[in-house]
Amino acid sequence: MTESHLGGIPETVATYLRLRGLEPSARTARRRKKRGDIDDDKMPFAPGRDPTGVGDVLADLTRQAGWDSQLAREDLVLQWEQVTGAETARHASPVALADGILTVQCDSTAWAKNLQLMRADIVTQLMRRFPDAGVQNVRFVGPDVPSWKWGPRAVPGRGPRDTYG
Repeated sequence: MTESHLGGIPETVATYLRLRGLEPSARTARRRKKRGDIDDDKMPFAPGRDPTGVGDVLADLTRQAGWDSQLAREDLVLQWEQVTGAETARHASPVALADGILTVQCDSTAWAKNLQLMRADIVTQLMRRFPDAGVQNVRFVGPDVPSWKWGPRAVPGRGPRDTYG
């Protein structure tokens, strides 16, 4: 039996190791060179091929579609109670957001006035929790009551006085 170039290993053992892929040969070196030309996206264990979560995919989709601000506004409305507290949320609710001003409808003028005093804290909370919503200021309004001064049947004068008292 002849000795191989592998330093004393019989040629039959060297052939066996080479055929089993345990010993590099000239053929495997050529395969490695060819494999370098293959696109890395098709390699199963290449970097960047890890699966991504559904939340990450949806976050990328909403960012690319430009939906972040609209979703942040809807989150603001849905989480209004966590921002202001349960008691305040029962008496005040957001009704509009335009030009960076959030309009909040209150049950009474007293609630509107008290919330105006707390405006800085509420705006800070909203800007911290929902930066994409674009809230810059909050406007608190009292309850909607019909106006007797305008309309097709309005007449000059004092009008009713004891209707809402």
